[in-house]
Amino acid sequence: MHVEEFTIPAYDVQIFGTHTSSETVRGVVVLVHGFGEHSGRYAKHVVPMLSNLGLAVVQYDNIGHGKSGGKRGDCPSYDALMDILSQVVQKAQERYPDLPLFLYGHSMGGNLVLNYALRFEMPIRGILASSPYLRLAFRPPLWKMALGKLMLHILPSITMPSGLDPNGISRIPEEVAEYVSDPLVHDKVSPMYSFPVMDAGEWAIAHADELKSHALLLHGTADPIIDYHGTEDFCRNSKKAELKPFEGGYHELHHDECRDQMLDTVRNWLKSKL
Repeated sequence: MHVEEFTIPAYDVQIFGTHTSSETVRGVVVLVHGFGEHSGRYAKHVVPMLSNLGLAVVQYDNIGHGKSGGKRGDCPSYDALMDILSQVVQKAQERYPDLPLFLYGHSMGGNLVLNYALRFEMPIRGILASSPYLRLAFRPPLWKMALGKLMLHILPSITMPSGLDPNGISRIPEEVAEYVSDPLVHDKVSPMYSFPVMDAGEWAIAHADELKSHALLLHGTADPIIDYHGTEDFCRNSKKAELKPFEGGYHELHHDECRDQMLDTVRNWLKSKL
């Protein structure tokens, strides 16, 4: 695999990204990470699997994440998140104008790629969404929700602890420990990065019947972070989306006990679309 780094100027900061390619390229995947983490966490398992299929991978650290600029856990708006994703998609299409385009998002990244496909007319060959952040699996305390909604109108960029329990990402203790010790992982979130994403998740579920590209949604049935039933609802509303459940799986299926099965499922689905 050959890896190149790049940056994209957006909203007064630099967005960090990487482009991974192999000798023979049959298509390109734009890969979008989840909230609080970064694109480097996909280098061990997901990117090599995609590369071995002959797929180039273009990924980036979202604003306020990883090696990208911006206050940790804050963003200008949901439209800004859509715009940054659009710029990365454009970069992938400029590099591979005649090859099929796939979108792959995990958690918040799943929210973004599904909303992107629903809101914009794009020739997307297929969409993969693992544990897509369409609806939270837990209810934040009422006081925290009320305070957050107030701050959304007064101080939308103020950050607070996200309340995410890292033990929910995987049933493998070593994976949890690696997540906790990663210096590029953070647990901060602003009202502007939380409430619009929640609203966009519900909007995507309600408009899933408008999806024009084939999509595979993968979700662990025991995910304590993102609601498995929200993913069920999306697939129930869409004729283009199919759901692959992983019984007992936690949030990060690519870092969980079912990793090999999950990656095989993604691999076979992509082969069928290529």
